[in-house]
This record gives sequence, structure tokens and C-alpha cells, in this order.
Amino acid sequence: MKILVVDDEAPIREVLVASLVDDGYEVRSAKSGEEALKVLEDYRPHVVLLDIWMPGQMDGIEVLRATRAKYASTEFIIMSGHGTIETAVKAVKLGAWDFVEKPLSIDKVSILLNNIQSFQTERGEKNALLNKLRKNIAIIGESQQMVDLKQLIARVAPSGSWVLIAGENGTGKELVAQNVHYLSPRAGRPFVEVNCAAIPEDLIESELFGYEKGAFTGADKTRKGKFDHADGGTLFLDEIADMSLKTQAKVLRILQERRFQRVGGEETIEVDVRVIAATNKNLEIEIKEGRFREDLYYRLNVIPCHVPSLRERTADIASLTLHFSEQFAREGGYRRKVFSPKAIEKLQAYAWPGNVRELRNFVERIYILTPGDFVDVHDLKFAGLPGAASEASVDEITNFREARAKFEREYLLKKIAENKGNISKTAEVIGLERSYLHRKIKGYGIDVEEIG
Repeated sequence: MKILVVDDEAPIREVLVASLVDDGYEVRSAKSGEEALKVLEDYRPHVVLLDIWMPGQMDGIEVLRATRAKYASTEFIIMSGHGTIETAVKAVKLGAWDFVEKPLSIDKVSILLNNIQSFQTERGEKNALLNKLRKNIAIIGESQQMVDLKQLIARVAPSGSWVLIAGENGTGKELVAQNVHYLSPRAGRPFVEVNCAAIPEDLIESELFGYEKGAFTGADKTRKGKFDHADGGTLFLDEIADMSLKTQAKVLRILQERRFQRVGGEETIEVDVRVIAATNKNLEIEIKEGRFREDLYYRLNVIPCHVPSLRERTADIASLTLHFSEQFAREGGYRRKVFSPKAIEKLQAYAWPGNVRELRNFVERIYILTPGDFVDVHDLKFAGLPGAASEASVDEITNFREARAKFEREYLLKKIAENKGNISKTAEVIGLERSYLHRKIKGYGIDVEEIG
């Protein structure tokens, strides 16, 4: 940890620098506020021990005021031999970590530095985890629909506004909600998900608001609800349209008042929660048919966000397939598979009613069922992709010779791909003469260069 000691008294500077160097810190010093600004610019210390009373145009308070915003990751400890409570309060309001009086206690300074080091280490680890998390939840796709969606998230995330996400099942509504949260100032606070469709109606109130001990049979202790756990962070209400009208009314009241009471309780609890809701239903139709409250809809629908289906952005299927392929190879310890251009065309031609979730599951199935590193159309068919067969189906094959030819062609395609187009190696592996294998390849019209 790098430390800057700023004091106009040479003996104090020398003693502090010597003590801190003995403790293993890297230390520099400055004898005035003006000099401190120059050293800060070049040295970028983690901590500044800053004297309040110094000659010249800049005392410690002025240095703190001029630098605190610019060097947000640097902590300042204020030192003074003329300390007053008023000065200490002023320094802390300006962003100082703490205030110590002279004559200095080296032990107290060491404790403060240890605390700062622990805090900065924890903050660094948290930022590293957040950056890793942001990378893991990156939204894949460069189609115009996804570019527009990413731009919307970038504008909305820092605002704190509530968001209503609409889209079919499997499109990635939860992923969008996570991006809004982890790109916002609330990123270090909880992201709490509630699947409204998965919680029975008679339990959803206690799940959302918690309950007091003795509120009902089996409530042997007080339990916090989702709103409690999301305080300071984001509450993601997934499948909001599946919430009963009774619960909708209670949620609306809480969203308006930002306070609630636990089930069986009388204490009013205030919360600071950003709400993101999602649904796969058309809420305007739900309102007309009396299944969703119009006032709750307008309360939630501050920023509407539509997540397109996969069939609306087929151009992204290739990049999504590559992403999932790399993910399964990394996490499952597989060799990464390469999908042929024809295989990608087949994936793009399929409607994907389950959207991105279905595509992800299918790529995982390919990794489990396909032994080779090259994935072609016949592998998609083998893994169960509807419409993947490029030749006649079994029911359309009229005789045994045609069936054998079909099997041989698919078998050779697979083995040539596994051996990366090397005909000699393929012939050796499957036990055929190289010249005979060449005749078969020519007879079946197999393009070896495309496979290899």
C-alpha cells in the first residue's frame, strides 16, 4: 500500500515515514498543500496522512476539498495538533476516512491503515467479482434488435427507474434484469428474484413481506421477506401477471408507500427497493379481461422493455451457438466443437419456440451426444433438431440399398470430420483402403475440403 505523508513539520514527516517504511509500506512525503497536489498526480497513493494546519495558500481542508472527487479511490486521514470537533466533522463530511490528533499515536495510525487496507482489499475483490459477473451475464447478439436493447439498458440502468420487461419464455428477461441491476449504482447491493408463478397464492404474501413469530401455525420465529432482503438493491418480480389480484393490491400499496408490515405484525418497515418486473403475457389484454390491475401496470411500466424472440433475430444464432459452445467446452472440460456453415443454416431455419433457452439446451445436448469436434447437419438430426435432415427420412426410404447408402454417407461424413478431413487417417481408423475410401467419397458427393 502506497502512502503519502503531508505535514509542514519535518520531524513529524521523518518519524512517520520511518515508522511506516518499517511496517512495510511504500511512503513519500510533502511539506505543503501545493506540493501534495503534485505528488498525488504522479504517485497516486492509496492513503494520504494530511495535516490540517499548514502555511501557504492551501491547508489540509483545502487539499481535501480539491482532491477528494478526483482521487475517489484514495483515503485521507486528517492530522491536527489543534483539533476540534467542528474541524473533525468538516473533514469527515468532505470525505476523510478519520481524524487523529497530535501528538500522533503510531499504534492508532497503524490500526487505521490496517482498516483501510482491509476495506480497499474487500472493495477490490467486490469490484473484480462484479466485473466477472458482468462478463458472465453479457447479452450476446449484434442484430439491430439487440443493439437497441443494449442501448436501452445502458441508458436505464444508472437512472434508478422501474422497468417492465416483456417477452416470450426463454428470451432472456431475467438476463436483462440482471444487466440493469449490475450496471447500476445498486450493483453492490442484493439482486433478489421472485418467481410469482412458482409461489402458491396463500404463501406469496409471507414470501414477499415476511412474517412475525406466531403469525400462523408453524411460524416459530420471525422471518424476513423478499422486500427486506432486497433493501438497497433490486427486486425482480418475474411472471408478474401470474400474481393474484389480492396480492397485486398489496404489492401496489407497498410500491406506492415504500413501506409494509410483515404478516401478523404491526411494525411498519420502510424499504428502498428498485423494482423490475417481467411477464410473457400481454398485460393490456390481461387488464381488459380483469386479471391484472391497471393501476399496478402503470406503476410498473415506467420504462417498457421488449426482449425479441429468437426467430426475430436469427442473425444472432451463429454468435449464440459459438458462445454456448465455448461455455460448455470451458465448464464441462470438453474439446470445443466447430459447427459447419450448413449446420448453422439449419439452426437458423428452425423456429426455436423455446427461444435462447431452447438453443442453449440443444447445444449442450450436442456436446453430450456428439463425440467428434465437427458438428454437421447429420449431428443436428441425431441430436433431435426438427427439420435437420437434409435427405429423405426413414419412412421415405424405399429399399435396403438406399438405406445402406444413406447410413454409409452419414457415417463417412462423421468420421472424416472427426479426423479433420485427413483421408489417410480416416481410412486407417475405419479399416478401409485409402483408394476405396476415395471412391466412396466421390460416389457420395462429399466435399472433404468443406469438412476439413
